[in-house]
Amino acid sequence: MIELHHLRKGFAGGRKAPPVQALDDFSLNVPRACLYGLLGPNGSGKTTALRILCTLLAPDSGVVRVAGCDALADPRGVRRLLGYVAQEVAIDKILTGRELLRLQGNLYHLSGAQIEERLAELISLLAMEDWIDRRCGTYSGGMRRRLDLAAGLLHRPAVLVLDEPTVGLDIESRNAIWQVLRLLRDDGVTILLSSHYLEEVDALADRLAIVEAGRVIAEGSPASLKQSLGGDRVTLRVREFSDGVEAERVRELLGDCQGVRQVVVNRAQGYSLNLVVEDEGVVAGIRETLAREALPVFALALSRPSLDDVYLQATGRTLMDAELAVVGQRDPKLERKRQMR
Repeated sequence: MIELHHLRKGFAGGRKAPPVQALDDFSLNVPRACLYGLLGPNGSGKTTALRILCTLLAPDSGVVRVAGCDALADPRGVRRLLGYVAQEVAIDKILTGRELLRLQGNLYHLSGAQIEERLAELISLLAMEDWIDRRCGTYSGGMRRRLDLAAGLLHRPAVLVLDEPTVGLDIESRNAIWQVLRLLRDDGVTILLSSHYLEEVDALADRLAIVEAGRVIAEGSPASLKQSLGGDRVTLRVREFSDGVEAERVRELLGDCQGVRQVVVNRAQGYSLNLVVEDEGVVAGIRETLAREALPVFALALSRPSLDDVYLQATGRTLMDAELAVVGQRDPKLERKRQMR
């Protein structure tokens, strides 16, 4: 349903900022009637990819198709197929929710009867009956997000594109939107959703792509990506290493232990070590190996693989550390604190 092939998009820097390569050979294929997640930190290129898909940005190169329609050659044709809910909610504070949706229907050239029929459906679907006739300026964040979602669905799009749809929402509002998205998917709507919430993508997505530095670095169903790691996950802290050289020595040491499948040095967290092991019985052998080398264990935790483990194995850092790195680029003081943890 959605085909993005070898997209590249760069932005010129300002007087003090360097140029940014937002997308670097970005490719994605989304099946019909699939709820597809884009998982990655802020600054990874997710929003740029979605804006190109929705014909709001032109790529430097690449191919964009929706249901076989070339978005670069026929952008108006693609817009008829899409509903887009941007990351920033843009709602007129003076109009009521009903008035705003009627305006949106007129912009889509729907008839009056079509607008009223669709309004009744969406108000019920999104549970907006109690506040739809209040002015939008009085709405909470969850109400505003539901209204924004209703605007994107008003013309019955075949594809719904959502950029961070639940960021900043309370649990109740987030769960309500999750329920609506599942119903839409079951009704045949193809949904492409970007998020940096691990639990959101894990709970909703039929398939997902992990995005890092403008590229897709892993793709598949949440279950298959976690199963691809194999075994259990061990998070191990020995002692704070002064540099990465000593951490690499311990990585090689543990990599030779029987039952250890993979070892990754997490440099963003005091050179902690993340291991994939066959089963929890391997932990005793790890402890014995470290004891022989006089390496005391500060902390050790065993768990089943998660999407964060998938991200860590692919990039060498957790999603949270990737987020903190972006914040640190904006604030050098925060970056120094992150490196000192």
